[in-house]
Amino acid sequence: MTTFAELGLAPDIVRALDELGYKTPTPIQERVIPLALAGGDILGAAQTGTGKTAAFALPLIQRLLPYANTSTSPAKHPIRALILTPTRELAIQVEESIKAYCKYVPLRSLVVYGGVNINTQIPILKTGVEILVATPGRLLDHVQNRTLSLNQVNTLVLDEADRMLDMGFMPDLKRIVALLPAKRVNMMFSATFPEEIRRLADTILDHPAFVEVARNTTAVTVKQVVHPVHHERKRQLLIHLIKHRNLEQVLVFTATKIGCNRLANDLNKAGIHADAIHGDKSQQERMKALEAFKNGAIRVLVATDVAARGLDIEALPYVVNYDLPHNPEDYVHRIGRTGRAGASGCAISLVAESENRYLDDIEKLIGSAIDVEIVPGFEPGAADVPLYQAREAGPRTPRPTRAAPVALPDRAQPATAPRPAAAAPGRRGTCQVAALFRPPAAAQPAPAPPAPPGDSENSA
Repeated sequence: MTTFAELGLAPDIVRALDELGYKTPTPIQERVIPLALAGGDILGAAQTGTGKTAAFALPLIQRLLPYANTSTSPAKHPIRALILTPTRELAIQVEESIKAYCKYVPLRSLVVYGGVNINTQIPILKTGVEILVATPGRLLDHVQNRTLSLNQVNTLVLDEADRMLDMGFMPDLKRIVALLPAKRVNMMFSATFPEEIRRLADTILDHPAFVEVARNTTAVTVKQVVHPVHHERKRQLLIHLIKHRNLEQVLVFTATKIGCNRLANDLNKAGIHADAIHGDKSQQERMKALEAFKNGAIRVLVATDVAARGLDIEALPYVVNYDLPHNPEDYVHRIGRTGRAGASGCAISLVAESENRYLDDIEKLIGSAIDVEIVPGFEPGAADVPLYQAREAGPRTPRPTRAAPVALPDRAQPATAPRPAAAAPGRRGTCQVAALFRPPAAAQPAPAPPAPPGDSENSA
């Protein structure tokens, strides 16, 4: 079994890792650290929860050891490593990790992000820091104000690069890269690799080593379940689950900021202490809500996908997809908030009929079917939802056969077997969700003959 010392890390770094409880490297750490110590560029394919922060931070710290000093002169502490992240939450998390890894190493670090007064960050910058973690927009604010210099940066890390592109940071990234010395080490990490990411990598990285670990897979320690429900009854079902199953510390994801606020208010009215975080909240409001959630002062934290990447909540037991994400990769990131570092967790998805296509995409991505459980009293069948009786009935294209899923208890049959049309209320099975919304067979008209040839928000 490989140890951190065997990867070539310095004793002072290993000592800090021991105190943090880091015993053995994760797969991505075991592969990335030696490559990064050698000084080559790296393109990493890894999702949240794989230990990627330590994978790039530990060798970065090791390579800066020759510059470590206790001088009080700012000139002795220029910015030598720049780490860019898409969100404030992720930036804070990364810098906290770096501080912990540098416990016995005299290297300074700082995080800068928007949403707070820039003047609070300037005094610390003036004292000098070797490692700067930043969101792109706030970094450029400092550049414009001439409160920092990037001319001695020798390492650039882009974390969650795909998310940065999704949030429209490409112009900012180009401006920042143009300010850096040409000779430097580059590391880019992304959970997905659309064409835009590949083009970005081509412009920034120099013959990078490609490392891919556990991309678009879900942890075996996370139990996943789908509860089919009419969209107008989602709120009642969520309240029912939290109260009757006594769920504590529940992270709930919604599709929009308006929906996020509305759901948090509805939960509070139902006697469930909740708060909301999203892009329109100030940084102080978001941090206050997150801290209250971590210490148990609030029971439910409702969030948009701004929180899907970057929230690190120790032993978070429950994640609920109140709205399924339109991008299947976001599902992986959302449920990656639970089941971290080998802990167990539960991911619950409330799925309305209109979201079945998103469920299909998610199951194709993760390579397995997700257990379906109808909650008694919240059956989404046509008898309970008259609205669906009026829609055209017809055969739905069956889901393709998929690879066997990770083992979950109480599966009625393997995922590769055809899904039955319905399941008894309360019974767990692998039935096809779409069938749960169809009118009874007797009410369905005969299929129409084939047509002749030729006829044919996810805000943060």
